Amino acid sequence: MRKLGRIALYLLGGFAVFLIAIILYNASWFDSPHGDGHIKLLAHRGVHQTFSKDGVGNDTCTADRINPPTHDFIENTLPSMEAAFADGADVVELDVHLTPDMKFAVLHDWTVDCRTEGKGVTEQLDMAYLKTLDLGYGYTADGGKTFPLRGKGVGLMPTLDEVLARFPDKHFLVNFKSRHPEEGDALAQLIAQHPEWRNAIWASYGGAEPTDRSIALIDGLRGYTGTSMMKCIVDYELTGWTGIVPGSCRNTIVVVPSLRVNARGNSPQPTRRRVRS
Repeated sequence: MRKLGRIALYLLGGFAVFLIAIILYNASWFDSPHGDGHIKLLAHRGVHQTFSKDGVGNDTCTADRINPPTHDFIENTLPSMEAAFADGADVVELDVHLTPDMKFAVLHDWTVDCRTEGKGVTEQLDMAYLKTLDLGYGYTADGGKTFPLRGKGVGLMPTLDEVLARFPDKHFLVNFKSRHPEEGDALAQLIAQHPEWRNAIWASYGGAEPTDRSIALIDGLRGYTGTSMMKCIVDYELTGWTGIVPGSCRNTIVVVPSLRVNARGNSPQPTRRRVRS
């Protein structure tokens, strides 16, 4: 019995040493809070109006719930992107829809009904019509009593071509709003026609089919989908504490939803260091 007790004590001690080693290996105590000293700033749709997020779903019209405006910028427009870069953004995220005339319209919403005076599904409307709309039409901070941006967004919906021509030396995260694979083909064709814009496409994400297609067709392009994001997170939670970065987290954009930050199995800086190596 005494011998068994001694063995159990050795095993318990060995496990304690192993546990302490894992904790130390995954701690951020000796890492700089900001890693290499530079955090990349991503501006979501450029400089945009803020709004209450209570009860917001995928189809919620956010233009009719904005906070009182402190500026006149309208999201996903050239002025809003220019302001974001001027304020220090490294990357601007933008949303695209492929229209019937084969132009990428830059707009977040699936329909134009929320923000504009128009009606219809964005991807079903010609760019010529979209250019006539007032992007500031639907914004209100007081339940529709006043519309402070109405008239200030006429003709401001850009095409992706216009964005890249205006900012060829900047970086953009392209969000495919649909799941049509031909949108990935169209982006690849656009870059083939304008190779000088290749570096401006920092990454793609959104609809799985166009995202995967664009990554396959555009040399060196990175991106992620909901499926690839969750696979990386789950795989890393299983093995990340060992220092092994799973294949699903390599050569891609690693995105960690805020709700899962504390479930990654280790501290932020070791994770960041490993996936960058």
